[in-house]
Amino acid sequence: MKAVDRQELLGLDAYEQVREHFRRRIIELKRNRRVALGPNMTVLFENHDTVLFQVQEMLRTERITQESAISHELSTYNVLTPSEAELSASIFLEYVDAGERERMLTALAGVEQCFYLKVDGRRLPALGERRGDRTDRTTAVQYVRFPFDETAARLLRQGTGSVAVGVDHPSYHAEAELASNVRASLGEDFS
Repeated sequence: MKAVDRQELLGLDAYEQVREHFRRRIIELKRNRRVALGPNMTVLFENHDTVLFQVQEMLRTERITQESAISHELSTYNVLTPSEAELSASIFLEYVDAGERERMLTALAGVEQCFYLKVDGRRLPALGERRGDRTDRTTAVQYVRFPFDETAARLLRQGTGSVAVGVDHPSYHAEAELASNVRASLGEDFS
């Protein structure tokens, strides 16, 4: 999948003109790429358009116009764009109560290495991104990649077989079967 290119980015004024339409389109797209993983995690499978939206929104929110800062945002968020043979996801650890959230971020240390996809019964481990030097806690947002072999990619592209996403950590276990609309959206990433 193609990373977001600088030429695709609109200036702040031009983006304001199309933002509401673009935002509605991305909200609908994300609806078909979002999966609840147990009661406290949400998986959002990323693609070119979700990353483009994130970059545009950061430029808008931060009022970024300097080329060096735009380049920084591109390099920061383009890591979320999956390559041809993988899916990528942002995984949100969601605890409303601040005390519980802090306790669970400590209990879930190392969770970035515990996510997986299961395609037609075969488990494909995620490659988690570890940020920072701390090993005694994790962060509330995880970025992971799910590398695919040709068989798994073909099954997803064809819409055959079952697909689930899961996490297997001593402090949190969950697995969720992907609904047909999610599988169809992800299958488009491989076509």
